[in-house]
Amino acid sequence: MGLLLTSKEEHMPIDISSKGEISHRMILVKDIQPDYIKGYCLTKNHPRLFKRSNILSAAKKNYRKGGNYA
Repeated sequence: MGLLLTSKEEHMPIDISSKGEISHRMILVKDIQPDYIKGYCLTKNHPRLFKRSNILSAAKKNYRKGGNYA
């Protein structure tokens, strides 16, 4: 939960991947609930609701040369 809370507090974009429909989304976390994450999806440019049980991973974006993940 540390990375989700950091994203919320510092308005830091993170990348998440979900199961089911495998997709990567860059989001800004707005609220953390027991079962859901409310966020602004930078991929779709729209507010979204993410079911926590469907999130496979989250990573902080590394803004150094190459744009890889930390």
